[in-house]
Amino acid sequence: MSTPSHFSLLVVDDEPDLRTLYELTLIREGYDVETAGSVEDALLHLKDRTYSAVITDMRLPDGSGLDVLRKLEEDNRREKAIVITAYGSAENAVEALKAGAYDYLTKPVDLRQFRAVVASALGRSPQGAPSVVPSKLPGGSAAPVSAARSSAPMPLQPLAAPPPPTSPALARLAGDSTAMQQVRALVEKVARSMAPVLIHGESGTGKELVARAIHEVSSRAAMPFVPVNCGAIPEQLLEAEFFGYRKGAFTGAAEDRAGFFQAAHGGTLFLDEIGDLPLSMQSKLLRVIQERSVRPVGAVAEAPVNVRIVSATHKDLAAEVQAGRFRQDLYYRLNVIQIRVPPLRERVVDLMAISERVLERIARDAGVTPPPRLTSDALQHLARYPFPGNVRELENLLHRAVALSGGDRIGRDELGLPDEMFVDTESPELPPPPTAAAPAEPDVPLPRDLAQYLDQVERDILVRALERHRFNRTAAGASLGLSLRQMRYRMARLGINVAEHNGLDRGDDA
Repeated sequence: MSTPSHFSLLVVDDEPDLRTLYELTLIREGYDVETAGSVEDALLHLKDRTYSAVITDMRLPDGSGLDVLRKLEEDNRREKAIVITAYGSAENAVEALKAGAYDYLTKPVDLRQFRAVVASALGRSPQGAPSVVPSKLPGGSAAPVSAARSSAPMPLQPLAAPPPPTSPALARLAGDSTAMQQVRALVEKVARSMAPVLIHGESGTGKELVARAIHEVSSRAAMPFVPVNCGAIPEQLLEAEFFGYRKGAFTGAAEDRAGFFQAAHGGTLFLDEIGDLPLSMQSKLLRVIQERSVRPVGAVAEAPVNVRIVSATHKDLAAEVQAGRFRQDLYYRLNVIQIRVPPLRERVVDLMAISERVLERIARDAGVTPPPRLTSDALQHLARYPFPGNVRELENLLHRAVALSGGDRIGRDELGLPDEMFVDTESPELPPPPTAAAPAEPDVPLPRDLAQYLDQVERDILVRALERHRFNRTAAGASLGLSLRQMRYRMARLGINVAEHNGLDRGDDA
């Protein structure tokens, strides 16, 4: 017999048998349940009282489950919404998530999954959820959630009640530009649901910071946040790393290991550079997202997982789909809600805030007080720089400037920026500097073809990096914050031939 709970649920379905099945299932879990058979009936219930969650079928006799969701959104109500859609109707599921649903289920509904999704929405664990035995992630690091070493499917850790909503990660998204205000507003909005989020932005813009903010603002903040760089894992290890493996599954598998999905159970799995996943792995990832269960390498049975997927890429995935390098069905599953992180050159007004934050961190790590500050001249000089490496490049630049300055003020000379990198003639309007006004700027002509000009700038940087690292592509890419795969892609796009510059091809590891 389940113990009563303080959670009240409204179930909306026009089929009496299904309505009764859902009601009995939820009552056994200890919930207070009311039911409705139409949109009109549901809205009357919502008018009279507040619920913890609303579970609605998509197809109703006088409308759609989306009508119920829109009413919840219009009235700014706090109920979590779960939508039940017809089997295989991915379009309806995506539409429901975009309309603000916390999660969705497909018919015929698996009651175990039904109980788990409702529990997740309410921040509690299903009745009788199993505990776990600590284990390790692939690679030897300790996993927050892992598998018991047995032949049974890997059990998963129960969900913990969410902490009070605090969001230190939002404060780490420095800047008051309109673009960053929009990013923070989107983060707060999408954090309420289970909808997959695709974060798009150039390298170095802070996509992982945005992903962490989504996790920390959500009800999953107390559970694991597991970041994965999809481009950094060898293709032959991808399945074992993502889904775990059984002892003896292959040579070297000396014990059961949990994968990234098991480690992120109850929390958020962040798939960085999702566009670098090979097609063979994309199909396996799609199945896990659809079925919400994983089968470790060497195992027979699948184990359910409760994971929110947040992915990120610097690539144009729509173009990758057209080129046949990315699955269209996976793209639609991941791209339910997209957040674009603007490059630094589009939010130069945030330069002062970001620089101050970075300098404070550098000084704190070095035990230096007070933290150094940029002079007015240095700040205006930075404002005219295009920052192809974005915030990551700014951080590296300020690290070097602090080392070179040796004082509490960083001037233009300590920045060490090459004059040929400047493409703007006008500095964007910056907050008033603490000291003197900015000096007049030289009249430098604008390029006629900006894309071609920036390609040439990028080409020159890559060639300089290759020369500095004796044409070792791995080392040159690492110095610019690029993986070997990204380095090869950029070299091919820009027509950079190592042999042409060096007289021979030294390979990737020479």
